[in-house]
Amino acid sequence: MILHMYPAHPSERKVDRAAQILRQGGVLIVPTDSVYAFAADMMNTSAVDKLCRLRRLDPRKAMLSIICAHLSQASQWTTQIDNATFRLMRQSLPGPYTFILKSNNEVPKVFRNRKKTIGIRIPDNPIALALVRALGNPIAVASLKTDDEIVEYITDPQEIAMRWEKQIDAIIDGGIGSHEPTTVVDCTGHEPVLLRQGAGQVW
Repeated sequence: MILHMYPAHPSERKVDRAAQILRQGGVLIVPTDSVYAFAADMMNTSAVDKLCRLRRLDPRKAMLSIICAHLSQASQWTTQIDNATFRLMRQSLPGPYTFILKSNNEVPKVFRNRKKTIGIRIPDNPIALALVRALGNPIAVASLKTDDEIVEYITDPQEIAMRWEKQIDAIIDGGIGSHEPTTVVDCTGHEPVLLRQGAGQVW
């Protein structure tokens, strides 16, 4: 199933349909402000496991991220965010960044990696944010990466459909995506550490 949406004004009916698929344990491919990504309801362990299989990740070792609608929602899944980190996130989000933070005990077990961390995203993409709001909790995401050494990410929804439509429950077509992943910043120590330079500018 392909759900076509205008990025600036996503259809409420189609967003609700996509959220219902997630509630039922489905896996979607969704647009973000960086690359397209697999998405599942973070509270549904079997759906997250399926996401990991599609992405060829070991659920016990996978460093998964979640998309939140706003900073207050993100804070529900992390230990206390210090003032400096909060300011950094507030000036950067929504935007193409993944912030690695210490996770708390509210995070489902499938996310509890050995480092007890979780990646937080608040993308500047109305479709992704509307989906989180409609679902009522964050979605687990993993970038739609290929094995191609030259073209690392598929950006065209038509190409995405040709490759993945039969393996997932729905694709949200939000137009051509970016080929650049997020900038990843580790905020678990005393100072933020740049782990990957991506679409987001470094301060």
